[in-house]
Amino acid sequence: MSVKMTMKTLGNSDIKISPIGLGCMGLSEFYGKPASEKQGCALINHALDQGVNFFDTADMYGDGHNEKLLAKALQGRREEAVIATKFGIVRENGEYARTISGKPEYVRKACHESLRRLETDYIDLYYIHRVDTDTPIEETIGEMSRLVAEGKIKAIGISEASAETLRRAHAVHPISALQSEYSMLTRGPETEILDLTRELGISFVPYSPICRGLLSNWKPSEDKTDFRNMLPRFQGEAYNSNKAIADALARIAEEKGCSLAQLSLAWVCAQADNIIPIPGTTKIKNLDSNIGATQVNLSNDDLAAIETILNTSTVQGNRYTDEGMKGVNV
Repeated sequence: MSVKMTMKTLGNSDIKISPIGLGCMGLSEFYGKPASEKQGCALINHALDQGVNFFDTADMYGDGHNEKLLAKALQGRREEAVIATKFGIVRENGEYARTISGKPEYVRKACHESLRRLETDYIDLYYIHRVDTDTPIEETIGEMSRLVAEGKIKAIGISEASAETLRRAHAVHPISALQSEYSMLTRGPETEILDLTRELGISFVPYSPICRGLLSNWKPSEDKTDFRNMLPRFQGEAYNSNKAIADALARIAEEKGCSLAQLSLAWVCAQADNIIPIPGTTKIKNLDSNIGATQVNLSNDDLAAIETILNTSTVQGNRYTDEGMKGVNV
């Protein structure tokens, strides 16, 4: 498979990125048994070979394992890749409970540790993973701007921030990307964030654009290593109700001759020209399918049919547990 992709410019920067990225989290943790090093490296290199150059990771994914895996995969190919990583969620190894830190001294420490694990001299896009309500965002972004001046990072991002926080952050240093969960079943950013990112020239990077597999073929199980099995929207009647919405959308995908996952990605991309989704997978066949979504064109009639389903349905269950909601939309 080979798809011709037109590169985009990351907001408020001169960095060129593919119109779809690869979320690497699941290669190390959270979605069941992690990929082997061989499998992970093969997937990342296949993505590069297919024109995907935007790789999303974080220091807390697998307690640093994900960054190390990315470094291993990119040996000899670092200059081909745009690496986005994140700091700010502090966990004990193997534990889901977390604290949030945006303290300037922690910003610098976390950056140096990520640089070491990534085996690189610079990070292309460095995000604060969640907003620390005990530290003014101006202090966090101020320290990140000093890292830009020192050449340790090229661009600044922020994840799951409110519109007010984003404006305050952008006033300190130009923000290049805002990352938040966004899909046909998670539409919170449409209230203010999408318009604001366009206004400020910021790229919007949706994670979980396939709603953690709900808009594909994933089903709840007893696997305790897959954290989706504890998320409210995947529980009991909430899951059954949400699956009914997915089934209705799947009928539109069938009429289009694409998969529901491809329809989901095409829909996300159709919402604004500054959107770069980062679906994750551990399988090359799914990666190829996700890349193929860039060739799915949705007509006005298609979009209207999707909107009719979404407007007459209510998604049940929160997208995280209370613990996971720490630092979200603040």
